[in-house]
Amino acid sequence: MGEIVGAGLLAHVPTIVLPEETRKELNEGREISLVPGLRRLREEIFETLDHDTVVVLDSHWATTVEFVVSAHARRAGLFTSEELPRGMCRMPYDYPGDPELASAIAQFGDRHGTWITPIDDPYLPVHYATINLWKYLGEGLPDKKWLSIGVCQTGDTEDHLRLGRALADGIAALPDRKVVLVASGALSHTFWPLRQLRAHESSEPSHIRTPEARAADEECVERLERGEHAEVLRTMPEFLTHKPEARFGHYLMMIGALGEERCSAPGRAYSSYENSVGTGQMHLWFDRPADGWTATPDRSEASLA
Repeated sequence: MGEIVGAGLLAHVPTIVLPEETRKELNEGREISLVPGLRRLREEIFETLDHDTVVVLDSHWATTVEFVVSAHARRAGLFTSEELPRGMCRMPYDYPGDPELASAIAQFGDRHGTWITPIDDPYLPVHYATINLWKYLGEGLPDKKWLSIGVCQTGDTEDHLRLGRALADGIAALPDRKVVLVASGALSHTFWPLRQLRAHESSEPSHIRTPEARAADEECVERLERGEHAEVLRTMPEFLTHKPEARFGHYLMMIGALGEERCSAPGRAYSSYENSVGTGQMHLWFDRPADGWTATPDRSEASLA
């Protein structure tokens, strides 16, 4: 039976792949904390944790009529971002995929009342929410498989939780598969207008787009660090008013796979809470608790007790 052995809510901002000199120029001479955080994550987690596959829940890959899972045996090429080709240009990538897992996840779509399609088209685009994190956490580890699942732009909170449930079942259906989940995306996600943007490139949280968005982010982070996923889910309608990236679909898919409100795994900070031209960014890592991702009994089991 396969299992999820670790999970992270990680930032993928373009700044992390810019040269160090450029990063410091944009940040008043200082390194942004996201970069050393990713280096520590690689050293402490991705190079030591026993895992076979990394599933990236990619907030930049938006589908419309279904969820799509990359099902390639291998993905390789040069990545240039349509959003910021000056900073993310001809970045080489080459990693094995996991078509067996992609197929297994899709098979559980009907059970959870959603639509999931595995696609292995070699011309299917990749996105920097996957590639930027692979460059830090996967490059040079050739035996680790990576696949991506996009958010669905017509899906709501419940739809993304359903995808997470199917993801967990697909992993469990494969013997001995060990999987890491990476929810790749931001917290609040409103940019400064273009003519004001360059005055707000520092990582200091004072540059978050609004004080209200910063407060909402910090409250969410505190809850995640305490493992209060039930409270994060309960207050999701309020948090959505601060426009988290992809309506927080990346987190919702992750927590849907980890047991939703029954998950109490606390988050460990691997960066400071930072600004990126108005948006809230942070790395949080969730270790699998010794007694499993869900510390309380399943509701159906509790009702029978």
